[in-house]
Amino acid sequence: MKVLYFDCFSGISGDMVLGALIDLGVDVNVLRAELEKLKVEGFSISVEKKIKNSIAVTDFDVITNEGEHQHAGHQHAEHQHTEHQHTGHHHHHTPARNLDDIKKIIDNAGLNENVVRLSKTIFKEIAKAEAKVHNMKIDDIHFHEVGAIDSIVDIVGASICIDLLGVDRIYSSPLHEGTGFIECQHGKLPVPVPAVMEMLVESNIPYIIDNDVNTELITPTGIGIIKTLADGFGEMPPMMVEKVGYGSGKREIGRLNALRCIMGTMVENDADGDIVVLKTNVDDMSPEILGYVMDLLLEKGALEVFYVPVYMKKNRPGVMLTVLCKKDEEKRFTDIILRETSTLGVRRTSAKRYVLERKKKYIDTKFGKLGIKEAYLGGSEKFAPEFEDCKAAAKKHQVPLWKVYNEIFKNLK
Repeated sequence: MKVLYFDCFSGISGDMVLGALIDLGVDVNVLRAELEKLKVEGFSISVEKKIKNSIAVTDFDVITNEGEHQHAGHQHAEHQHTEHQHTGHHHHHTPARNLDDIKKIIDNAGLNENVVRLSKTIFKEIAKAEAKVHNMKIDDIHFHEVGAIDSIVDIVGASICIDLLGVDRIYSSPLHEGTGFIECQHGKLPVPVPAVMEMLVESNIPYIIDNDVNTELITPTGIGIIKTLADGFGEMPPMMVEKVGYGSGKREIGRLNALRCIMGTMVENDADGDIVVLKTNVDDMSPEILGYVMDLLLEKGALEVFYVPVYMKKNRPGVMLTVLCKKDEEKRFTDIILRETSTLGVRRTSAKRYVLERKKKYIDTKFGKLGIKEAYLGGSEKFAPEFEDCKAAAKKHQVPLWKVYNEIFKNLK
């Protein structure tokens, strides 16, 4: 399993994420070409290798056509400065956009489906926090900062990079934050800024105050990205480390100010592995919501999710939801079930499972590079195409999905 770990020892911001992912090996030219699809005029991106505290880091920046660094004032407007920091003439050139405006820009760009979904989810996460902070409806929020060019580039760019890296699971360390106050459009605000604090509410994200840093380390876009991406927070999972990337922060804080991203392979020895089985019966939810809950549980890393038709009290037809997960993720998935469904309780049992040794690899086809899953038992071998890769290829080349599958089978012979 290909894993990406965000080591947020100096917080997290949009430009730090882009810098670290580029440092891991994302092709800048490919990223530029994808960002051009947004059809948002007035920006270019700058990517530079720099030395900080004797460590080579990648510095990512968004520059307007007028030559202004959108994030030069502080650590970055969305770049460990804060989205709120667009002041003076920078703010004068920044159009106000609401969430619907931003969604239209993303939807009309012709980006990969995964990139579109992830970008819109991150924006919605930030919009919900801003709406709560300003006591407004989410559709009434107009973003002068998060809707600015630099933040659109950061969020969509991060989504593009994640898609290009093709990781299976993402984890993060606890988030480190500084102290004090920062100057912004709304005056002096405490660190963390209100939108960041709101996104921490009921998030289960570990949060550490670094009292020796008298400034902001976490920006709304930064936490919006990692809150949406991460399957879990805590120590780095056991993995064979393959690459390490550093994304530069903009401020001098008296120590290395960077985001470290670590990519590798997590070896899962699931033979004779202990798992938890969570079950609940539901008879008062619509099929649309049930489908959403299944997708959400799988996106969050459940090992398996399925429904079984059942008859409940008073002969009411319903479904039994079953979720398989690892022992250390039991509470997280229980919380999701209780929050997202109408059930009042969840049953749990322990179980063991046996699985074949498996790995993911890519093969070249006329539809591009496509992923397959391989499994082994002694001398026998099984394989299956990666559905999402095949679906994306079928849409891109406007061919039936079965033709993409057949192309994979042909190349494996």
